[in-house]
Amino acid sequence: MFENYEIWFVTGAQLLYGGDAVVAVDAHSNEMVKGLNDSGNLPVKVVYKGTVNSEREVTATFKAANNDARCIGIVTWMHTFSPAKMWIHGLQELRKPLLHFHTQFNREIPWDTMDMDFMNLNQSAHGDREFGHIVTRMRKNRKVVVGHWQDAAVQTKIAVWMRVAAAWADSQDMLIIRFGDQMNNVAVTDGDKVEAEMRLGYHVDYCPVAELVEVQEKVTGEEVEAMLQTYGAEYALADCCRAGGKNRGQVAHAARIEVALRKLLKAKGAKAFTSNFDDLAGIDQIPGLASQRLMAEGYGFGAEGDWKTAALYRTMWFMGQGLPKGCSFLEDYTLNFDGDKSAILQAHMLEVCPLIAAEAKPRLDVFPLGIGGKNDPARLVFTSKTGPGVAATIVDMGNRFRLIVSVVDCIEPKPLPNLPVASALWIPRPNLEIGAAAWILAGGTHHTGFSYDLTVEYFEDYAEMAGIEMLVIDENTTLSGFRKELRMNEIYYMLNRALT
Repeated sequence: MFENYEIWFVTGAQLLYGGDAVVAVDAHSNEMVKGLNDSGNLPVKVVYKGTVNSEREVTATFKAANNDARCIGIVTWMHTFSPAKMWIHGLQELRKPLLHFHTQFNREIPWDTMDMDFMNLNQSAHGDREFGHIVTRMRKNRKVVVGHWQDAAVQTKIAVWMRVAAAWADSQDMLIIRFGDQMNNVAVTDGDKVEAEMRLGYHVDYCPVAELVEVQEKVTGEEVEAMLQTYGAEYALADCCRAGGKNRGQVAHAARIEVALRKLLKAKGAKAFTSNFDDLAGIDQIPGLASQRLMAEGYGFGAEGDWKTAALYRTMWFMGQGLPKGCSFLEDYTLNFDGDKSAILQAHMLEVCPLIAAEAKPRLDVFPLGIGGKNDPARLVFTSKTGPGVAATIVDMGNRFRLIVSVVDCIEPKPLPNLPVASALWIPRPNLEIGAAAWILAGGTHHTGFSYDLTVEYFEDYAEMAGIEMLVIDENTTLSGFRKELRMNEIYYMLNRALT
């Protein structure tokens, strides 16, 4: 999906140094953009939009960016000294994410040949500070990347921002369908949907389960059989789930639900959905298998009506497209106290995405559930990969949204022969005692979006674009320091609200 987007590269200069300088700036910019695109390190195409030399040119370029659906962000670079007052009106207009690239065309100073003409032309160390000042004074959120444009590490930072910008663009028309409400009396899955649309872009709609049932009743036998063939090719079917097995009928019911759910989501143009096991009238079983597979396709999912996690999962999946290790919706279930290896078992009744599975072919099986009052559901059973990852959530604090990010290490679990669900076992950094306590102090949810591929940097960029609070729990976290951060943030947001 990144091929549908582009990033605009805008170079700042001025006419003080004459026409030859403008020609040189333009040539350097074209070469840099070509080099960035040819590097193979950037997921989104960079398009050079020329050198801007006046307030009129800046404003026209930024207005055009706002109105171009393909443009998901702007990279600015000051080749020469570009007086910052000429950027004010354009920055006032700009509604796309901004990355300020503090770089230089040449890697090293040409000590033996450098003269005043070279100095006047290559003033990034000078011009970028002038530009940076006005962006800061105007309180515009942006990412600043410093380093030579040919360095892979620098390109990686730009690539992270590009992925986040693409996910941010995707969220601006994200429709989340809720089948039923959230689980009764649960606080954390609820929140201000109006404020979420104003701040984060996505729209949340209720959809009666009856609509899904109506679509389900029109699913043909041929469609169900085709889905069963897909299951057989992609998963290790338990004997009871194979043709002629005692639970084959339940797998067929799951297939029918999946076909119907995908059709309905596509018809509505939805990118995410939630379910609630208390509100599934007319559905044979909790749609666990369908939810697992739809997550793998990129649909956001949240259990028990959790629309914030459904949206966050979609955004995390979108950021991580093409990266190898995967992401999932997860829930904190039970604790394992084992000294330095004390960990949290992550699972859910059914809905964990197979993208994080350690097994090449997860097992497809049918077991009773003991909750929801429905027939025995089909589900994919697997354990997650091991290695570092991040768990994230967005909570509604009443006067703001708070993004909480926890760095975790997934470890190898012991066998769970009597627990037929997908699961992960992780140790939050720096350890369970501090990591779990910090999460609770921050008001974190029991549902999370989880990724092996994303890092804290992705969420820092996302929080900047969204203009929301962010808290990080990692190997450097102490509870005393974390409490101070919480108190300072509370003061900041109370004052900010009072002043605005």
